[in-house]
Amino acid sequence: MDVTRFGHAAVLVEADGRRVLIDPGAFSLPGAFELTDLDAIVVTHQHADHVDPDRIGGLVERNPGARLLAEPQTAELLGGRWEPSADGRAVEIGALTLTGVGARHAEILPTIPRVGNVGVLVRAGDTTLFHPGDSYASRPDGVDILALPLSAPWAKVSETVEFARSVAPRTAFPVHDCTISEQAYGIYWGHVESHAGIEDLQRLPQDGVLGRSH
Repeated sequence: MDVTRFGHAAVLVEADGRRVLIDPGAFSLPGAFELTDLDAIVVTHQHADHVDPDRIGGLVERNPGARLLAEPQTAELLGGRWEPSADGRAVEIGALTLTGVGARHAEILPTIPRVGNVGVLVRAGDTTLFHPGDSYASRPDGVDILALPLSAPWAKVSETVEFARSVAPRTAFPVHDCTISEQAYGIYWGHVESHAGIEDLQRLPQDGVLGRSH
């Protein structure tokens, strides 16, 4: 399994000749929206940093054969060919299995209504990647690679570390980190390094590629 970041929460997963893009949002790098030959595009929830309403249409046009999967509220907003994902729903993309995880976005403030959020497990052979979107609530078993949301209005460092420890992947890399300045980044990542108990932590930059050993 090859994993490439395209900024913030956008992650490209390639395995067994298939290509799946997750959460191409407003903070994503321009290259995310220039990708072609995608077999699936997955959106965990409706917030603009996970699906850019101004650029998602062009990406879909470039990938007419891609399966389009989104959290139900988001699928309704996007319309067209978008299908609703759901907790526990599995979709086969060639030899890959995409399984929905969870249902609700983490609470930001009690006065802000919570939208839907369905993370995704991507399984290829004996390797499984978990992208949770914006929630630490679900901790599926058997995760090998974790896309770890590192900073958000809904999170604090103790919750980030506890979530990472509970999922207990073999490998983890940061996502949801455009909210952190470069000067402060080491504070957040340093706590994960010191306390999450994950042996293989890879501090990927916004355009980073996960080590090829997976």
